[in-house]
Amino acid sequence: MLKRSTTGKPLSAAQKRLWSAAQVTAFVAALAVIAGLVVYPDWTLRLAWFGVVPLLPASFLINAGLWRGVCPIATANTLGAQNSGRTLHGKTLHVLLAVGMVLLVVLIAGRRLVLNTEGPVLAGLLLAIVAAAFALGRVFRSKAGFCNSLCPVLPVEKLYGQSPLLHVRNPRCVPCDLCSTKGCLDIDPVRAVAPETRPFAWMKTPFGLFSLAFPGIILGYFLTADYPEAGITELSASVFGGGLTSLVLLGAAVAVVSAVLHLQVRVVAVVLGALSVGTYYWFAAPASVDAFGGADMLGIVLRTALLALVAVWLLIALRRAGMSNGAGQLETA
Repeated sequence: MLKRSTTGKPLSAAQKRLWSAAQVTAFVAALAVIAGLVVYPDWTLRLAWFGVVPLLPASFLINAGLWRGVCPIATANTLGAQNSGRTLHGKTLHVLLAVGMVLLVVLIAGRRLVLNTEGPVLAGLLLAIVAAAFALGRVFRSKAGFCNSLCPVLPVEKLYGQSPLLHVRNPRCVPCDLCSTKGCLDIDPVRAVAPETRPFAWMKTPFGLFSLAFPGIILGYFLTADYPEAGITELSASVFGGGLTSLVLLGAAVAVVSAVLHLQVRVVAVVLGALSVGTYYWFAAPASVDAFGGADMLGIVLRTALLALVAVWLLIALRRAGMSNGAGQLETA
């Protein structure tokens, strides 16, 4: 069980060295991937989309801090930005969070349109994101300008990281400098996802809408093909239409079930998180094995193992939701 606290003890010298080495390694690896997308695009695209990216959702279930602690874009965002710049709050924070969710959906559709097949385009996009994160780190305090607001991966980190299986020290924000006044995943993963106590109110928030739509977006992505095999109209209908359908159907289901069973919003949030990541691994696990020439049976085994991880995460998250009304904070620093 994770300790409940709002503060974090300073890292030891050994922990600082370990995290620093991991951050430098991840940043150098990211530069190598960007270079590989230009020089060896086919191989690097396969490694990125079918090797590296499928590992991230599982790591978020274990603890999103594993990735947030070493993410190369976060390193660019926080480079020299600690204890300086503006605090992010109010309307600006909410707008940037909503923009990040929209960017994620656009990037998912963009994978089918060009990012799955054109290495140099993906390399240019990654460089632009790194540059934007670095620039925003000069304006806003610590991780406020990108990692805690505009980052398109943040909504997934929150949805899958709301009930971490393991405790992971936060190497970047000890002590916390209050760069964002609300909804920081590193301080309290539960309230970062479900700050409202009523499911009906939560479903009207940007993150509530995203959580309802995301399973359909994932399903729509996997049920279509890359451009030009699938036209732009078909791609849009599959990804965006899947999200809209999911939003309507799951929204109605949550509304009815919540009214009858009086569900807590924490229960709704973890079920939607499990549905999203389970849908992803149903398709992504065998696709990853197939991309590297593995046997079909290996894909089935990998899918089963990952879905078992999702099931364990869901059961633990539901138990925690039943034991708490969301009061208190989980120590992640």
